[in-house]
Amino acid sequence: MIADALAKIEERIEQAARRAGRRREEITLIGVSKIKPAAAIREAYEAGLRHFGENYVQEFQTKRAELGNLPGATFHMIGHLQSNKARVAAELFDVIQTVDSVRLARRLNEAGKRLRVLIEVRLSPEEAKSGASEQELPALIEAVRSMENLELRGLMVMPPWPETPEDSRPYFRRLQELAAAHGLSELSMGMTGDFEVAIEEGATMIRVGTAIFGKRKPPQTGDR
Repeated sequence: MIADALAKIEERIEQAARRAGRRREEITLIGVSKIKPAAAIREAYEAGLRHFGENYVQEFQTKRAELGNLPGATFHMIGHLQSNKARVAAELFDVIQTVDSVRLARRLNEAGKRLRVLIEVRLSPEEAKSGASEQELPALIEAVRSMENLELRGLMVMPPWPETPEDSRPYFRRLQELAAAHGLSELSMGMTGDFEVAIEEGATMIRVGTAIFGKRKPPQTGDR
């Protein structure tokens, strides 16, 4: 089932890229495997997926031990990361997409592992959303770029839940403008419901979960 779902997603990515005058190779598909068992990750890996996104450090810590060696697999932390879990996250993940403060960046840098990172930007007025504000962004970029173990690759955004895919377009467009202004090439934006719009607006990483792995049960207390 996962292989069939991936094939359908690939077709939609190809079509969106063609509409935008882009090449498929410019877009990395990240399968969001949170709350899914290690067996589902392995099934997706065997179907050709190489990038996986997880939201909860503790949950992935357990799954990572079950997965063993998956050559070429890249694991992305895409959920809010508390600074007190930075060291463990640095050990588990290859990419941290949700750096949102100098404090967190410093903790990741102190872990001593070379990490690719993205800064999460809060473009929504929703209080529940994490991420650095536009006003905080320049100073945070400067701080991250000064840290020897962190390689700043780009920006990430989580827009408000859209009623239609078009609702997300202004947020994607603004993120692209911010990345261009700061000389950053990676744009992580777009999920199952709006990734085609994200591709049209320049996404280089899309985070697709439900359309690949199916619906999820909510996490249990302590999974974070």
